[in-house]
Amino acid sequence: MGVSLTLESAKATGRDQAGAPGAKVRLQVQSVEKPQYRGTLHCFKSIIKQESVLGLYKGLGSPLMGLTFINALVFGVQGNTLRALGHDSPLNQFLAGAAAGAIQCVICCPMELAKTRLQLQDAGPARTYKGSLDCLVQIYGHEGLRGVNRGMVSTLLRETPSFGVYFLTYDALTRALGCEPGDRLLVPKLLLAGGTSGIMSWLSTYPVDVVKSRLQADGLRGAPRYRGILDCVRQSYRAEGWRVFTRGLASTLLRAFPVNAATFATVTVVLTYARGEEAGPEGEAVPAASAAPTGPALAQPSSL
Repeated sequence: MGVSLTLESAKATGRDQAGAPGAKVRLQVQSVEKPQYRGTLHCFKSIIKQESVLGLYKGLGSPLMGLTFINALVFGVQGNTLRALGHDSPLNQFLAGAAAGAIQCVICCPMELAKTRLQLQDAGPARTYKGSLDCLVQIYGHEGLRGVNRGMVSTLLRETPSFGVYFLTYDALTRALGCEPGDRLLVPKLLLAGGTSGIMSWLSTYPVDVVKSRLQADGLRGAPRYRGILDCVRQSYRAEGWRVFTRGLASTLLRAFPVNAATFATVTVVLTYARGEEAGPEGEAVPAASAAPTGPALAQPSSL
């Protein structure tokens, strides 16, 4: 039997914020006529040189501010959707994950808008925003509720399928790798499954993420350029070709694998040993003392 776990918390803390700090958005939205960075490594070096190491963590407050709410939404929606669908299957894992991804966009979109604006603003006294909350307040004051939700459709198009792919990939890999309680290679297998799931999730919708970042950054330095998603895709492709939709991918994948690998393995192991109990055949908890000598069973999402 494959291993399922509370993917909701892992995904909200790992996958959604994947992308090397401060680099991904800058690479995605830089001008093709006057590119500021030659690649991921040059972007890192430039940020550290101009803004110190702290420049890599611009906009960090925005993700931290929204993670609690995203965790709660994703956790509840995924678990309840999976139960409502009746049984645990690959298709239902995808559908439950997709539903969770769609719902959490309500918080994720404004959060990422603030993060994008903070990462792109100039450093020093000339900065426009003092922090995440100030950024959203100013945007609301100038553009209203529509401005705060800029990029909502593109965020929905990104998160819905990517969360589905994420849950489906992890479920398939843990089953294929034979992740069983008591397996001495359990942690390495969970690391591999979690990291691979994060990468597959980003690869499935990364071009949409580029479009989302461009729409959310549009108008920050000058007049707005794009009239919507299709216009952004059209203009970006015409000016830079298909490679524009892979900008920042290297920095995203560099962080996606270790973050998701560590998150999955940690959540699984901690929940398993913190409970000290094993699920019975009918889903009822039985004392760990009466369990088989293979060790505690891994946490199942339906039982949380």
